[in-house]
Amino acid sequence: MTGGGAAPTPRRVLFVTGKLAEPALRRTIAEMGPAFAWEVAVMKITVAALMTTTWIARSLEVPPPGTDLVLIPGLCEGDPAVIAERVGVTVEKGPKDLRQIPEYFGRAAARRDYGAYDVEIVAEVNNAPRLARDAIRREAEHYRASGADIIDIGCTPGREFPDLADVVRELVTAGMRVSVDSFDLGEIRRAVGAGAELVLSVNGANRDVARDLAGGRARVVVIPDFGQGLETLEPSVAALEQWGVSYLIDPVIEPIGFGFMRSLERYAETHRRYPHAPLFMGVGNITELTAADTTGVNALLLAICQELGVRAVLTTEVIPWARGSVREIDIARRLMYHAVTQKTLPKGVDDRLVTVKDPAILAYAEAELRELQAAVTDPNYRIFTDRDTITVFNNERFVRGTDIHEIFAQLDVEEATHAFYLGRELMKAKLAITLGKTYRQEGALQWGYMTPPDDRGPDHVKLTQASSRTRARRAGRAASRGRGSR
Repeated sequence: MTGGGAAPTPRRVLFVTGKLAEPALRRTIAEMGPAFAWEVAVMKITVAALMTTTWIARSLEVPPPGTDLVLIPGLCEGDPAVIAERVGVTVEKGPKDLRQIPEYFGRAAARRDYGAYDVEIVAEVNNAPRLARDAIRREAEHYRASGADIIDIGCTPGREFPDLADVVRELVTAGMRVSVDSFDLGEIRRAVGAGAELVLSVNGANRDVARDLAGGRARVVVIPDFGQGLETLEPSVAALEQWGVSYLIDPVIEPIGFGFMRSLERYAETHRRYPHAPLFMGVGNITELTAADTTGVNALLLAICQELGVRAVLTTEVIPWARGSVREIDIARRLMYHAVTQKTLPKGVDDRLVTVKDPAILAYAEAELRELQAAVTDPNYRIFTDRDTITVFNNERFVRGTDIHEIFAQLDVEEATHAFYLGRELMKAKLAITLGKTYRQEGALQWGYMTPPDDRGPDHVKLTQASSRTRARRAGRAASRGRGSR
């Protein structure tokens, strides 16, 4: 949960739930020891997730005097405003799992001020001269939608790019900020003339081109002379300041195995030498050239950037494992800005970069599940997981195990739709156990920023219908054999 605008801490909260979840909800709130008064409204429905906001609006009694927040289950479908309009109190959807309620309220204060950043994202359209114009535009739009501030047109050394000015002009006209990645004087001049506002890069070999930018809005990224050390930055920086050209300094980060640590030391040294100059880092040199999921890599790189005064990063998404890097950096820059400026650990406020594993595994003990089963009066199967076990139960059966084939064989399911549903859910439960994730029946597994919308669809209706038909068949067969159903 990110972004500002969260409401102040409530004084009195009314929690809305169904009959089955009431004991667990009361226990969770009591153990939380909230700093506000609270009550629970138990609706006339067994499974809280099946409620809709329209149904709650019709069924919920007016909250007690003094209530300033009504919290409904996160899985309820519909707009909470429908309820708020009727009861005259702020209504919010809580977490999708009631065991996350303490975390939900604990993060409220941090969320109010969360989301600021001071690092720009420059996303490169790699080898742009080799691409068709419409392909460049699609990639640029993708990067902009993912959070990029500037679209970088990556030129190819030795390859002509006659459409460069037109490409830049098209993107600028579409409302994008554009940079050009080239050392070629002609390409730089054409791109800036068409509206590019950032030049990657200049050094002693081509810095005279920056003289042409004096008085304009274009900035340049200045790097050391090729094969030389940081001392070669000084004449370039002095010239840019004399000409009045804005700049960022890029000490150049090297791939792992080719001087990565030494390059980080260069960044630290540059920050000491030029404490007021914004730095620039091409993080793609690490993410594109390291066979590792980029979520954690980008998080750590942005932490380094935040502490070292890097104010713009260059990335791309060419290699398959780097897909999503722009979105990851957009999240990471906010998280690391919050951590550094608030002097707090980068955890507990935004979990979107935790993708393969979950921040916490929420599980019920077997005793709690048997308590839940005692309140179940219908044949619909409920599925739960803990760290290594899957539990499935309805009003008649209680099955625990680790092998989904063995579990399914004990459920006595014959109706095709119901079998498909349970097979899908059991496979999802097994995946959750394997990866260390929290399973939630009829909901998507959490994949951080990659989490898809919940795929509930009509399955919860099919589940009820299929379970009823299966129970009816079993009862009919049992009656014909002269005994009761199992």
